[in-house]
Amino acid sequence: MDCQVDTQFFPRPAGDTPAPPTRSSAWPRLWALLVLLIGLVITARIAHYEWNAQRERARVQFDAQADAAMLRLQTMLEQGAGTLRAMQTVFLSNDRMDQAAFEQYHRNLRSPLVHPVYSAIAFAPRRLDDDGRLSYRYELVAPYRQNQSLLGFDMVNQEANLLALVRARDADTLTMSAPFPLRQRAEGIDPLGVTLRLPVYSHGPTPSGTGERRAREIGALAIGLRLQPLAEQALSPSVLDAFRVRIHDTGGTLPLYQSGGEPQGDTRLERALEFGGRRWMLEFRPLAWRPDAGSIAIIVIVGLTISALMSLLLWSLVTTRQRAMAVGEQMSRRYRESKARFRALNELLPALVLMTRGREGRIVYANQAARRHLGDTVTQPLATLFTDPQLRQRLVADEVGDHDWANLEAVLHSPSGHAFWANTSIARIELAGEPHLLMVATDISEQRELTERLSYQASHDTLTELYNRREFEHRLEQALAERDADSPPCALLYIDLDQFKLINDVSGHMAGDQLLAQLALAMRQQLRDGDVLARLGGDEFGLLAFRTDAQGATALAERVRNCIEALMFAWQDRTYTISASIGVVMIDDGQARLKDILAWADTACYQAKENGRNRIQIYRDDHETSRRHGEMEWANRLRWAIEQNRLVLDYQRIVPLGGEGLGSCIELLLRLREEDGTIVPPGTFLPAAERYGLMPTLDRWVIRHALANFPRLHAEGQRPDCVAINLSGASIEDDDLADFILACIEDYGVSPDKLCFEITETVAVRSLLKVVGVIQRLRRAGCRIALDDFGAGMSSFGYLKNLPVDLIKIDGSFIRDLESEPMSRTIVSAIAQIGHQLGLKVVAEWVGDRRTADLLHTLGVDCGQGFGLHRPERVQFQRLECTAPRALTG
Repeated sequence: MDCQVDTQFFPRPAGDTPAPPTRSSAWPRLWALLVLLIGLVITARIAHYEWNAQRERARVQFDAQADAAMLRLQTMLEQGAGTLRAMQTVFLSNDRMDQAAFEQYHRNLRSPLVHPVYSAIAFAPRRLDDDGRLSYRYELVAPYRQNQSLLGFDMVNQEANLLALVRARDADTLTMSAPFPLRQRAEGIDPLGVTLRLPVYSHGPTPSGTGERRAREIGALAIGLRLQPLAEQALSPSVLDAFRVRIHDTGGTLPLYQSGGEPQGDTRLERALEFGGRRWMLEFRPLAWRPDAGSIAIIVIVGLTISALMSLLLWSLVTTRQRAMAVGEQMSRRYRESKARFRALNELLPALVLMTRGREGRIVYANQAARRHLGDTVTQPLATLFTDPQLRQRLVADEVGDHDWANLEAVLHSPSGHAFWANTSIARIELAGEPHLLMVATDISEQRELTERLSYQASHDTLTELYNRREFEHRLEQALAERDADSPPCALLYIDLDQFKLINDVSGHMAGDQLLAQLALAMRQQLRDGDVLARLGGDEFGLLAFRTDAQGATALAERVRNCIEALMFAWQDRTYTISASIGVVMIDDGQARLKDILAWADTACYQAKENGRNRIQIYRDDHETSRRHGEMEWANRLRWAIEQNRLVLDYQRIVPLGGEGLGSCIELLLRLREEDGTIVPPGTFLPAAERYGLMPTLDRWVIRHALANFPRLHAEGQRPDCVAINLSGASIEDDDLADFILACIEDYGVSPDKLCFEITETVAVRSLLKVVGVIQRLRRAGCRIALDDFGAGMSSFGYLKNLPVDLIKIDGSFIRDLESEPMSRTIVSAIAQIGHQLGLKVVAEWVGDRRTADLLHTLGVDCGQGFGLHRPERVQFQRLECTAPRALTG
């Protein structure tokens, strides 16, 4: 039984037929044509004006580009002159210059001119040859390697050069030579260049008069500039794209530079550049001018559009009535078609549409989607489609409201038994004065399945199918929230596999993943009902056991440990045995917090590892646990101190005990400054840094700050001959350490031979091959290496011959009781003799007084270090920071 609504809209009265169109006058057409012509004329005039305006803007832009190009060329020449002036000032402060000092000052200048514009800077002393002839022959050049060919070349081979030098000397002005081919050739670059020259005066203040200048002249400086790259860097790509540029010297015969391209038109822009006694002419000829066709096209399009619209507006006056009748007929036809389409669309909707009539609630209409999902349900009560008894009862009782039945998810089933989830909305409507129920439902079975799958993935680990860390912490937090005084105790087991990294390194991560999956399956079999097992990350697992005491938790942990140990994991041609360290925390206090319990479990697990691995450790609040917590707290405080830049450096002098020793040598010592200014010694925080992997960060901080402030380390302001920096074992095992040190040396310009890196003997023995590789790279760069705490190991002499070091530092335990222990004196003497035979310097640590220092000298020790010789002092640059305002030191 179908439900139809036979309602017709907009009925046509009887006898009402469309009137025939009337004959329109020709005048509106003529007016429309006239308006179109006027619009076209105005559009053409505006486009012509825009064309002329663009040409004028191009001319102004050409002038601006020519001026800017000349200014950039003059600026680059002045930069070369500034470099010469700076070198002239250097000679005023130090006129005894050798090649090494000349190159060092040249590097420190950091001239803005770079290769290939700049070829060389050279110094030629003023001398009288044996025949009385004045000569200026180059003796100092930089860069030296590329410009050795200049050495011995006489600057005054031409009389014009000599006259220019005389003028420059008397007036202390810069002169520029005529263009000539430079000796220093660069591949692919025109050798034509110029030379800028300045006189050099002897040490003292700048001479003020001609007489004083002549008397104090000691030579001349010259800088060579290649013209092709000079011009191409001064002339930006936009200038070279717009002009053919020609530069020539009015007093020379060779053209300086000429760019490519064929100029168009007779436009010629000329600029004169006077510099260093020479006059250059710059000629700019535009290559091609391209108008902005886009803006002209927009003007034409807009003009044509407006003209056409105005013409069409007049034209529309002719057929207004005819078009109105046609529109009315079209709207009526579209309405009828829309009504038919609506009925067909309702039938083809993907949503289920059902309608019931009357109080009995029987279905009178079902669209195609409803029939496909539910079968033939017409005449069936609507309530029979729902599986929920409460919903069926409400439908039978006719309890339908807009709020209660909107977007309701329920299970629907057909008479044949097919069931699915649907999002259902039911509303009461009135049709022809009779009540109906309209139900619209959407099949959401796939959506619910996808939602459940996403929910599972969000709470489970994809590899092991166990709960993930987030879900485990949620379950644990929920268990803590539900606890009260009468709740039975529960336990948290923190499981960490031993030596799991070895399997990943030897057999690859695929083998490691397969092992984790097998372990998860094995541990599941040991769980009791209600226990929660999760993978917390990497090779760490968590197990939450409910309703158990300490004895039961220990037994459960032992079963888990035994099942892990019993698993024989085979991969390719290798077989591995696995073990685990388990930390157990009893939860019998409802006031405990989640982060505290996890921290306690982690602490207990670490204690199990430190006690030998493959064992169980129950958390107890004893001294060892307190120490572990203290280290964790120090690790957090240390990270915060690094972020706030509260690390400080002290230095302690290494004092020669006789002879030259190591010169002015110091060792840098790390300290930590609390927020209240208290200084914390390294023994307090370094154990935590070593345990929690912060030593590489600390070592890099010391290296970077020491090299960045190298001239400001010593409190007396003197530049040390050698600075010793300690390297931890974790840093030595970092493959990028050597690259980092060498990059810092290059960045901060510190001479490598002034750096000495100390490596403890135990670290060197533990990672001999890696240590040797790092040492060799640093020594090749020029750094020195010290073997620290020598003698504390078990095989010191055996390893010493295999380690390429420069000096050894005797462990302080032998120095502390040197006067009272003959054996200590024998060991120290032996170390000194062996070190000297290997060509090494020998340093003693922990020298407490002068008598010990004298005794060490008699035993052959070269240097000493300790409070008896020098108490550590704050480095100079951090003393300055401490006196500066806090806002500047952060």
